[in-house]
Amino acid sequence: MASDVVDLRDFYRSALGQVARRMIRRAIQRVWPDLRGMRLLGIGYATPFLTALSSETERTLAVMPATLGVLRWHPEGRNLVSLAEEGELPFADYSLDRVVLVHALETSEEVSALLKEIWRVLAGGGRVLIVAPNRRGIWARLDRTPFGSGRPYTMSQLSQLLRDEQFTPVGADAALFIPPARSRMMLRAAPAWERIGRRWFPTFAGVLLVEATKQIYAKPAATRAPRRRLVYTPAPHRL
Repeated sequence: MASDVVDLRDFYRSALGQVARRMIRRAIQRVWPDLRGMRLLGIGYATPFLTALSSETERTLAVMPATLGVLRWHPEGRNLVSLAEEGELPFADYSLDRVVLVHALETSEEVSALLKEIWRVLAGGGRVLIVAPNRRGIWARLDRTPFGSGRPYTMSQLSQLLRDEQFTPVGADAALFIPPARSRMMLRAAPAWERIGRRWFPTFAGVLLVEATKQIYAKPAATRAPRRRLVYTPAPHRL
């Protein structure tokens, strides 16, 4: 399934997509249960999840990469989504508190540039949450959903990727333990699949969530040149 913005919209309107949205949204809320007063940015196709997260934030915005395309959000009222290049986010330095990536990292052609930009726009102590397909899960092996498109990851790969870009991983979770089937009986059993999967089979989740905080290093003290000591010699005695 192509990861075009229209394909993503259509998937999340389907019965399977609605179940996937609920399971991922619950996982995001487990990681970030309280976003009161924070400035939140969603990158990729994060809008299906931002509505549930934005009720208490100071401000919520969305960016869709130029390679993905863009759809208006919200459909009614003021639009809060923009189109941008992955390596040039239209925000000032240190201007955001939280950034969540959904359907972004696995299809990005500039992963390093994207993470560097996220580091730049995050405030001190800001956090990023990556939602990405699990390389070991069933969802990444089937191309009839968006999670089968692009590059899947393991938990260790995501953690190393974040460390390489000056982030410190601080938490992880997983979601989508239900097989990607369209059976009504299967979809109704999704909450039970999630409970059993999180407890007994966390390795085989459909998506991984990794939270990381921005590293800020103290500026090293400037090395001072040793101060020259003045040596006084006694004046010659006059006869």
